[in-house]
Amino acid sequence: MSTKTVLITGASSGIGFDIARGFLEKDFNVVLNARDIDKLTATTKALGNENRIALVSGDIGIQETGKKMVNAAIDRFGSVDVLVNNAGIFGLKPFLENTEEDLDNYIHINLKGTYFVTQAVVKQMKKQGGGNIINIGTVLIMHAMAGIPASAALVTKGGVHALTTSLASELAADNIRVNAVAPGVIRTPIYGDVDVDAFGGVALMNRVGEVQEITEAVLHLASASFTTGIIMPIDGGYVTGRA
Repeated sequence: MSTKTVLITGASSGIGFDIARGFLEKDFNVVLNARDIDKLTATTKALGNENRIALVSGDIGIQETGKKMVNAAIDRFGSVDVLVNNAGIFGLKPFLENTEEDLDNYIHINLKGTYFVTQAVVKQMKKQGGGNIINIGTVLIMHAMAGIPASAALVTKGGVHALTTSLASELAADNIRVNAVAPGVIRTPIYGDVDVDAFGGVALMNRVGEVQEITEAVLHLASASFTTGIIMPIDGGYVTGRA
């Protein structure tokens, strides 16, 4: 059995599900989180390797959930080596139409959730002598689009980018690396019935991304031992140019 364990939030579908698949293929133990235990259970069955999977359902915006994830990792597998802060919400609404409730919801999941789970994990990583944290941001922080009015979501994802660079500096002396992947348009369930391929033209590669391409980047950062504090765009060239 692997001596390494990864914790993944928002793991019941889309990018989180595929990241879990990727780490299992690398012989990691995985602790999966999502709010819906039924979806998590279905995820486990779909992934297989149930002996290397632990489930923790709960709202990551509540501090206790991150602590439960760490406890599950230690009790079941003995270590916390990698954290992937994947859970997040996104939506479109013009700036003047956002309510206090809208903003609070994004802050609760995207920012507080990432912050609290990371706090719980860092306490354990310091005890172990190091670790690796990978956050999921968005390229829209680096280059916004007029046709995507998402200020409430993006202000919180911008906070995730800031947390990444800040913690990379603060935790380097503890042998804890902190990086982020910033996806462009990726084919995931978050788009619902929208024709996601219609967005392909914004990228130099003239297509949208697939979830496994985010997984590849996350796995790279998990093993890139001399890399910390970077925000890695996985966007087909959206940030650097146009097709």
